[in-house]
Amino acid sequence: MRQGRNEVEADAKINWGLLSRIWPFLAQSRNRVALALLCLLLAKASILVIPFILKYLVDSLGERSVAQVAPTLLVGLVLAYGAARFSSVIFGELRDTIFGRVTERAMRTIGLRVFRHIHALDMEFHLNRHTGALARDVERGTNGISFLLRFFIFNIAPTVFEIAMVVAILLFNYGPSFAVIVAVAVFSYGLFSFKATEWRTQFVRQLREADNSSNTRAVDSLLNFETVKYFTNEEFEAQRYDKLLEEWELARRKNRLSLFTLNGGQAVVIAIAQTCMIGLAAMQVRDGTLTLGDFVLINQFMIQLFMPLGFLGMVYREIRNSMVNIEKMFELLDVNPRITDREGATDLVVRNAGIRFENVCFDYKPDRQILKNISFSIEPGKKVAVVGASGAGKSTLVKLLFRFYDTTSGAVLIDDQNVSQYTQHSLRQAVGIVPQDTVLFNDSIMENVRYGRPTATDEEVEDAIRMAFLDDLIKRLPEGGATLVGERGLKLSGGEKQRVSIARTILKGSPILVFDEATSSLDTKSEQAILEALRSIAQNHTSLVIAHRLSTIVDADNIVVLEHGEIVEQGSHNELIDCGGHYASLWQAQQKQIRSETGEIFV
Repeated sequence: MRQGRNEVEADAKINWGLLSRIWPFLAQSRNRVALALLCLLLAKASILVIPFILKYLVDSLGERSVAQVAPTLLVGLVLAYGAARFSSVIFGELRDTIFGRVTERAMRTIGLRVFRHIHALDMEFHLNRHTGALARDVERGTNGISFLLRFFIFNIAPTVFEIAMVVAILLFNYGPSFAVIVAVAVFSYGLFSFKATEWRTQFVRQLREADNSSNTRAVDSLLNFETVKYFTNEEFEAQRYDKLLEEWELARRKNRLSLFTLNGGQAVVIAIAQTCMIGLAAMQVRDGTLTLGDFVLINQFMIQLFMPLGFLGMVYREIRNSMVNIEKMFELLDVNPRITDREGATDLVVRNAGIRFENVCFDYKPDRQILKNISFSIEPGKKVAVVGASGAGKSTLVKLLFRFYDTTSGAVLIDDQNVSQYTQHSLRQAVGIVPQDTVLFNDSIMENVRYGRPTATDEEVEDAIRMAFLDDLIKRLPEGGATLVGERGLKLSGGEKQRVSIARTILKGSPILVFDEATSSLDTKSEQAILEALRSIAQNHTSLVIAHRLSTIVDADNIVVLEHGEIVEQGSHNELIDCGGHYASLWQAQQKQIRSETGEIFV
């Protein structure tokens, strides 16, 4: 399948329309662009003057002995040559310096826009993404824009201008012969370069895909190194990685051989053109039609022309590759999130924090219905727990509350306000969560807690840490709260990570709290301590608890029992026990397991 995709991409023409999407980023610094272009013109003018200075200098030295040359003329020509050389360099440096800020600002602006766009995309996108490949696409795209802006404006366009000026100068001063040779050579070089570059694009794309695949595999394997070690699959991972590296090696070989073909063809065109120019000039010098200075001028123009022309081929290839990378990045920007704020959506204002699920139906796919006509309420300040077997739809309720997905039918309401009518930012600000799987940033414990509210003071962070019973752990650590937790928090135990997550949610201070198996990673003693803290915190909050351990939700005001996406019963703990239904069966099974684990009975 991958090969077919590459073939389709290789057939696609370069999308020059991307330039119109890049221009607005340049327009922000139009004055700098204009000044850089002025420096470019001055640099090119200095380069075009150099061959004429050399011609007059050589002719002056060739017509008489050196002793007969007027010192002022000799000194003037030499100084003019030096000034022209210096001017071409200094104006080129000024051009790069002035335009450098333009490209850097454009890269920053585009990079930030892509970053924000990716975070704005829906849950479905992030569940299906490959982080390694995504990061590389963004990096290559922003770097490609920098390359495209710099070299298209300051190499391709100036080289085309220089070619036109050289052809005109040769035609006006020396007749059509030299001009025709240059024009034919440039046309042949350009035609061959473009055709050959289009042909080898397929190999460039294959190399990029192979590079993405191997890097994605490496990142996925390294992020899950614990799992690799648990199952002793180091060699299995190495073999899978090596297989992708083999594809990368083959793609790189094809890319290198196609590059050799392209470079070789370009060298042939340049060699033939240079030979013809030198031969024609030498014959006309011998016949007296041209002076030795004219020979030097033509040779100098040829060098100045074909050096950037050879570079132009490389630049075009790189621009072609950059356009491919930019296209991938803009394709990412063109991905529209499925969950968006309605036009004119306002911020959700939470007063009482009452929650209601009203005839909620939801499916990820039409043939896989997850929730069926779910209706229940959570009164302001009350605690409602949702229990049920794995796959019953408990966590889906949380995702709908956060509006990671929209309901297929029905509505989720907070204070009788349909959450789909308000901004996602204000909704998610109003809801705090302690997830089952806590993922931490590779930063200190203090900063991971502060992530709940980045503007919080150190005192507020420390208060949240104490309320989550995390202060004892911090006191035992040599570096205290500055201790780094490692990538994804792997330096902390499951219970310690959960406490950091609880402290983070406490600090956020949302009126609605969600606990998705919040104590699942804690031992019994820690669980009871944190449950006490959570009960204290939840007194003034509306709480939705997704629970597996029923012992943690016996104090819930209402318990909703889900089975295959439907509510089969609900009520308080005692009411459900008295009913002798699903909940009672789950309770008895868990109590039996607890007694077995504590040694009270043997099975």
